[in-house]
Amino acid sequence: MHPKSIHPLAERIHDAARREVPLVMGILNVTPDSFSDGGRFHGVDAALEHARRMVADGADLLDVGGESTRPGAEPVDADEELERVVPVIEAIAAELDVPMSIDTMKPEVMRGAVAAGAAMINDVNGLRAEGAIEAAAELGVPVCVMHMQGEPRTMQSDPTYEDVTEDLLGFFRERIRACTDAGIDPAHLVLDPGFGFGKSLDHNLQLLAELARFRTLGHPLLIGISRKSMLGKITGREVAEDRVAASVAAAVLAAERGGNILRVHDVAETVDAVRVLAAMRERGGARP
Repeated sequence: MHPKSIHPLAERIHDAARREVPLVMGILNVTPDSFSDGGRFHGVDAALEHARRMVADGADLLDVGGESTRPGAEPVDADEELERVVPVIEAIAAELDVPMSIDTMKPEVMRGAVAAGAAMINDVNGLRAEGAIEAAAELGVPVCVMHMQGEPRTMQSDPTYEDVTEDLLGFFRERIRACTDAGIDPAHLVLDPGFGFGKSLDHNLQLLAELARFRTLGHPLLIGISRKSMLGKITGREVAEDRVAASVAAAVLAAERGGNILRVHDVAETVDAVRVLAAMRERGGARP
C-alpha cells in the first residue's frame, strides 16, 4: 500500500498500472518549433481549443511544453518558457477537469507551472539540472524521470551504449536513489526510457522489445514514441503527421510490454487502440 499522502494523480497512475490499462497523455506543445506541430498551438486560444479536443477524444491527462526538445533544438530561457506555459495551464485549469503535467527541465518553470495548476512534472533531463530535484521534492507532485544521452542540440550526433537496456537500467537505479534521497516519495516516480533522445533506430527497437525489463524497477513507465523519426525510418514516411498508424502500433506494443502512460499526439486513435487492448485484457489475454 502507498502512504495516505500520495498525490491523487499518482494514485490514479498506480491504479491504471495495477489494472494494466494505460493512461493516454495528450501532447500540447506551445512552442513555435516542435518537430511535429510547431506553431499550431502557440497561443492561449489555440492551445485551449486543442486541449478541449483532446479531452473530448478521451485524453486522461495533458502534457504542456514550452520548449522544443527535438534534435537540434535551441534552448529557451526560463522567463520565456513561463510566458508560454503559465497562461495556457491557467486557462485549461479554469475550464477543463483534466490533470496536466509540465514538460520542462527548469526548476523555475516547474514551480510556476505547478502554482498555475499543473499536477505533474515531466523532465526529459531526469531532474539533473541544478535545483531541479530539490524543486520536485518541494512541490510534492508526481514526476517523470526520462533518460536522455547528451542534450537536445547534439543528442543524435553519435549515440553509443555498451548495452542500451542495461545502461538505462543503471541510469534509472541511480536516479531513483537520488530522488528518494532528496525526499521525493517513491510512489510519485514515473520512468521514461526516452525513445529518440540520444538513441539510434537500433537502440530504440531494442528498448521497445525489452521494455518489460524496466518493470523490475517497480515504477510506472511513461512511453513517448508518437510520430518520432524512428517510425519514419521504419515506414519511409518523412512527414511526422503521416506516422499516425505507426504511432498507434508502437503505442500498443509498448502497452503490451508494460507501458502505463502513453504520451501521444493522436489521442482519439490511441484511445481506441487502448480500449481494444483493455477488452482483450478483460478476456484474460496474457502479456507477451
